[in-house]
Amino acid sequence: MSASIIITVCILLLLAYFFDITSSKTKIPSIILLLILGWFVKQGTVLLHISIPNLSPILPVVGTIGLILIVLEGSLELELKKSKWDLVGKSTIVALVPMLLLSFGLGYAYYYYGNISFKDGLANAIPMAVISSAVAITSAKNLITTQKEFITYESSLSDIFGVLFFNFITLHTVIDAITFGEFFLDLIIIFVVSFVATLGLAYLLSKITHRVKFAPIIILIILIYFISKEYHLPALFFILFIGLFLGNLNEMSSFFFMEKLRPEILEKEVYKFRELITEFTFLIRALFFLLFGFVIKTAELLNPKTIIWAVLITVSIFIIRGIFLKIVKLPLNPLLFIAPRGLITVLLFLSVPISQATELSNKSVIIQVIILTAFIMMIGFMVTKKLKED
Repeated sequence: MSASIIITVCILLLLAYFFDITSSKTKIPSIILLLILGWFVKQGTVLLHISIPNLSPILPVVGTIGLILIVLEGSLELELKKSKWDLVGKSTIVALVPMLLLSFGLGYAYYYYGNISFKDGLANAIPMAVISSAVAITSAKNLITTQKEFITYESSLSDIFGVLFFNFITLHTVIDAITFGEFFLDLIIIFVVSFVATLGLAYLLSKITHRVKFAPIIILIILIYFISKEYHLPALFFILFIGLFLGNLNEMSSFFFMEKLRPEILEKEVYKFRELITEFTFLIRALFFLLFGFVIKTAELLNPKTIIWAVLITVSIFIIRGIFLKIVKLPLNPLLFIAPRGLITVLLFLSVPISQATELSNKSVIIQVIILTAFIMMIGFMVTKKLKED
């Protein structure tokens, strides 16, 4: 039995790799194929009467590790040059303002129709308003450089802003001046922690001579993330910080502490580290979406009671996105279509306290919005292909 499970997992991961390398040709985001594959595997176990334990509790763990690796992978590829500041500014606007507008709009709808407080409505709305970097960064890898950089910045910042906003709303019973003071104090603390931890990890990366060096670094990064999260600090900021630092060593050469980090050795190690992170990210991301597809119930996917909510939310996402892409003077094609919901949406949805939950925001709506936004992204890529061919 154990051998057959291992064989099945290996075959599924190989199929995931096939989906990944063919997505640039088919224009079908690998997330859609992985979800479908996971769903078909579940139907197969039902037909063959194979007993599988409840895998739902594993989903948040795999998803969180996947989120860490995806943001780290994306930030390692970003360049901190003066020529990029305009792009960073536009990314920040498109990541933050539409998220806030959609959160408040949908939060009010939940408050009005769901018989809950506006604050609880916000808690349920935020997961829908955050772009999934897990899907967006992967899907954008075949775009031109500036568009890929925009999507990487935007989706990573969307994840960070979304988690910050979500924790701010769900962890405080009363929101007042003291609450905002604590929030800004948390930002200062995580900045200091990020700076110190990044220098420490970079020093270890340049100094460790043991043949096993990257595994303990990755473990330390995950450890620091979870410790920060335990104290309700914006831990994703640390992941983005360390990725930007290691990915831009040349830009940091003028700082006094760089000499002690032996940059000539560190650059070579960072290159190897980046390759390893890419490999790990692929495995964890594939496992998450396969697992998510596996735990999806057909009744939840085809729930007619929630489809109107899902369609309205999806339409709102793209209308607001289109307006702000126009405001910052970025091309609608193909950027308009790349606003997927996915891993971060599921993680935040599962993190909504039971006391703040509403029936209007349920698993069916989450699944349908994820599928709809992924489907629109697929159509967008296909349209883009046709436009280039004309």
